[in-house]
Amino acid sequence: MSQSTSIPKKQERIRDHGYDNYMEIHKKVIKTLKFQDMILSQPNCMVSIHRLGALAGRQGFKKLEPGQFILKFPHVFEIYEHPVQRILYCRLTRKAHLQIQQENDALMAQLTDAVTRLRKLVMLSNTGRLRLEHVRIARKDFGLPDDFEFSVVLKHPQYFRLFDAKETRNKYIEIVDKDPDLSVCAIEREREREYREGGADAEDIRFSFIVNFPPGFKTGKYYKIAVWKWQRLPYWSPYEDISGYDMRSLEAQKRMEKRAVATIHELLSLTVEKKITLERIAHFRAAMDLPNKLKHFLLQHQGIFYISTRGNHGKLHTVFLREAYRKGELIEPNDLYLARRRLVELIMLSPRKARMDGEMTNYRRDRLRPEKGGVQDDYIDGHCERFGDTDNIRQRGKGKEDSDSDMDCDGDSYYTDEDDDCDDSLGVEDSHVTE
Repeated sequence: MSQSTSIPKKQERIRDHGYDNYMEIHKKVIKTLKFQDMILSQPNCMVSIHRLGALAGRQGFKKLEPGQFILKFPHVFEIYEHPVQRILYCRLTRKAHLQIQQENDALMAQLTDAVTRLRKLVMLSNTGRLRLEHVRIARKDFGLPDDFEFSVVLKHPQYFRLFDAKETRNKYIEIVDKDPDLSVCAIEREREREYREGGADAEDIRFSFIVNFPPGFKTGKYYKIAVWKWQRLPYWSPYEDISGYDMRSLEAQKRMEKRAVATIHELLSLTVEKKITLERIAHFRAAMDLPNKLKHFLLQHQGIFYISTRGNHGKLHTVFLREAYRKGELIEPNDLYLARRRLVELIMLSPRKARMDGEMTNYRRDRLRPEKGGVQDDYIDGHCERFGDTDNIRQRGKGKEDSDSDMDCDGDSYYTDEDDDCDDSLGVEDSHVTE
């Protein structure tokens, strides 16, 4: 029996552990950012452990989860005893504050690029307008500041117009004038570069996409023929106005399906980390003429996109642009991405290193203590001679120091062996991601 040479509508998702390991680490980053916002929202950027537990409970955390979580990451959170109240407080470490400052500096440095990304994003819509709330939800993904409504939209009236819809009473961002120079997709620039450098056949790459199937994906003879036919299928550009075209023919429907792939591809190319959640893509479904069943639609093109279900107990789906990643890292990283990865490095550091740094600091203080006016050995020698038992006193002092050092080593610590095991396992995951 003859088989169909078209891409099947239903495809099973093949896991790619490189992206899944990336999301396992990203889950810890999401939790860390939530606790950072709680701490920074308090006066003097510090909060008691009891107060932190109450704030975390309002956001769905369990009773003992806040304390257990912040103890695992001593390079981000610092626990100390309040000098007056004598209760435990929590604040961010100096490294965490430097990471936040580095991210803010990178965000402001690329503000001009953020304006361009927002212009291209609004131009992707079929009406030239997007809801302000939908853009606000995805502002972190597109590298927009929290006050982008004022610092980006209202500050550039030559590009954007903000208005309230009468029928829905929602705010919309509308593009003032479409720039033809911005109507070039990222995949089109990649095709041109491949044509100029590699000398590929213009007919083969004119409408093709970069396809990298995940490991273990089975491609038979008929499937390869279907992909080859689909790669040569022409389609309309995501920035092109198609309101005057007749969509009733089968050929037009195929072109619209490929145009939807190009639209999602361009949407991911506009993000900072070349990834975005499936739920946020769904916010732009109506404005960009995307299919209703987005997950099933993206599974048909697993060589271009990858959907990871790691995060929020499988309820959150993250879509990656496969061609932008290699071994769990961006091929062309930007400053904002590198600043955010700095937080990942702080999370992945073992608590053992934090304890070792603390012990080395105490050791240096002990070495510098006699120079700061402490009790000198000559003073002890001169005042102990009258007792005639200087050696015994020195021996007792030495024994006491040895016992104190033993107590320091055997004393209770904030970090348990379970946390060390957890960090060792995290290190293994990080090695899978970065290889």
